[in-house]
Amino acid sequence: MNKKLIVVVFSIFLMLSLIGIASAQLTVGVKAGDWIQYQVSFTGTPPDPSHSVVSANMTVLGVQGTAINVNIISTLSNGTQLSTDSTLNLQTGQLIDNFIIPANLAKGDQFYDSNVGNITIANVNEGTYAGATRTVVNATSGNNTYVWDQTTGIDVEGFSSGTNYTMHTLVVATNIWQSQVPEFNTTIIGSITFFGAIAVVTVAVVLTRKRK
Repeated sequence: MNKKLIVVVFSIFLMLSLIGIASAQLTVGVKAGDWIQYQVSFTGTPPDPSHSVVSANMTVLGVQGTAINVNIISTLSNGTQLSTDSTLNLQTGQLIDNFIIPANLAKGDQFYDSNVGNITIANVNEGTYAGATRTVVNATSGNNTYVWDQTTGIDVEGFSSGTNYTMHTLVVATNIWQSQVPEFNTTIIGSITFFGAIAVVTVAVVLTRKRK
């Protein structure tokens, strides 16, 4: 095998390796039917009425390659609801407000946002979101700080600041993972109440006998 052929083969191998690495970094971590609900709180007054959102629900409608179709229903402070269908694309960086990024990113990894360029993951931490302990990654871009669930790449918390206001967005519910907060079982509660009543009566009888 001559040197030119070796160079060509090596170049092709290197290109395929780089494509493989790039594809691995663009893992989509959501699927159709996934939904996530957010609560939004403000301090101050946002200059744009469209920022007066108090809650939002994002549902994944479908996934094709790195393109993710979502529906977002936003509730404004005056009670008005707005429904918007949008397409995010992890490859082209069309992420709207970084609602979903590539899954399984680690500290130092980058992803592309068409509005600002590359964003670098700053840290990996543990946090409690929507009732469960999750491994999360975070990054800061301009006046915005984002926290994403590492496994799925969905935004779970965000902080934004403007001239006269700050905004905090937090996930409150989702069907993507199970809440670890124990639910009250009415049977158990009834049993506790029943045996508690028996205990009270028993103590009262004992005290009455001692007085006699």
